[in-house]
Amino acid sequence: MRTVKSYTDQELLDCLKSGDQQAFAEIYNRYWKVMYFHALKMLGDEDDAKDLAQELFATLWTKGTNLPFNSNLSGYLYITARNKIINLIQQKKVRRDYLSALSAFAEEAGNGTVEQIDEKELLLIVEKEIQNLPVKMRQVFELSRKQFLSHKEIATQLGISDKTVKKQIGYAIRMIKLKLDVLTRITIILFFLK
Repeated sequence: MRTVKSYTDQELLDCLKSGDQQAFAEIYNRYWKVMYFHALKMLGDEDDAKDLAQELFATLWTKGTNLPFNSNLSGYLYITARNKIINLIQQKKVRRDYLSALSAFAEEAGNGTVEQIDEKELLLIVEKEIQNLPVKMRQVFELSRKQFLSHKEIATQLGISDKTVKKQIGYAIRMIKLKLDVLTRITIILFFLK
């Protein structure tokens, strides 16, 4: 009797589609190091690469039953890894941009104003603005920024187009920035009125 170690990728994929844990374990054993080193090469950070590889296989397990029957396993893993790498890089860029904006604000407004703005308060304000977004827009935004799903993954999950996802995220960012710009101006005005 054959063991899963002797299965081809296609046979493993077919077994995975029926929820076979042994097939998943064999895919994991076959591809984890390859995917880890691919992520490490792209990200340059061991912890990020490990996290990304783990997340990749978690996604494979949860979505494995929905993969098309003619899927190329290694191709699917590389494409999914690439999308997750791009999302992580974008997420880090957003963080860097956010920190740069705060730094620029600090230089313009002076230390007194910045000391008054507590990071936790700022995060609460941002979260409040996210909750004030229209329901569908908020859902798309949270899937993108909190669960780090790609536009395509969000579109599939919500049954909408990639373009709609992109537009909704863009609108959400503009709305939140607008509210934060107003808040920043008010904070500066209040600071100088003291």
